[in-house]
Amino acid sequence: MDGMNASAEILREFELFKRREDAQPHMSYAHEKLRYKIITEGRIELLDEVLQIPPDGTPGVLSKNELRNEKNMFIAAITTFTRAAIEGGLPEEIAFAMSDGYIQTCENYHTVDDIGRLHHRALREFTLAVAEHGNHCYNRYIEDAIRYIFVHLHEKIVLEDIAEAVGISACHLSRVFKNATGQSVVDYIQKERVRAAGNMLIYSKYTMAEISEYLHFSTQSYFIKMFKKHMGVTPGEYRKNGMVL
Repeated sequence: MDGMNASAEILREFELFKRREDAQPHMSYAHEKLRYKIITEGRIELLDEVLQIPPDGTPGVLSKNELRNEKNMFIAAITTFTRAAIEGGLPEEIAFAMSDGYIQTCENYHTVDDIGRLHHRALREFTLAVAEHGNHCYNRYIEDAIRYIFVHLHEKIVLEDIAEAVGISACHLSRVFKNATGQSVVDYIQKERVRAAGNMLIYSKYTMAEISEYLHFSTQSYFIKMFKKHMGVTPGEYRKNGMVL
């Protein structure tokens, strides 16, 4: 073992010794698994109760710098949240996009308290996403259509193009999509664009005009109208209040 590895090993042993001496056990797997289960099952009704459960140990030390350590622990948590959401049926594209957005946002934060609040927000949003998108027994055509819509949100989406991509007629897709989701294809696209816009408002610095254009809303005024229809507030109010989907 070279000198650098030997030093690292000594530091690890010292940290373990210090934890034992200070009676600070590492946070239990049971505590972590509870949050994983909440996300996987989309249990919105248990969110507030779970968030109030105090940690049963210390979260770990991944950096000597307190802020960097908090960010590293947050990134580790987001990795777990993402896997739980995918297991719960959330499409991978959505889960990974949420993961990337949260990690990028975390790097722009400058206090431990802000990251703690972001952690709670992430747990809530991943759970809500699974509750709405996951655990559905859609057939292959609907799943492929939803995947196509998500990937092409920033482009013009035409029913015929989706139908061609999934391998059925536009008329048949329109009918089975409405039966399976309770929404028309057009309404579903609109709602997903609003959802994506909400994430961009919170987790990016793009202007409303840039977001509107990127997500292919015909005009900025139409974007504002549709956003308020689905979210109950204007895009500006949503960003100002730091709301989550």
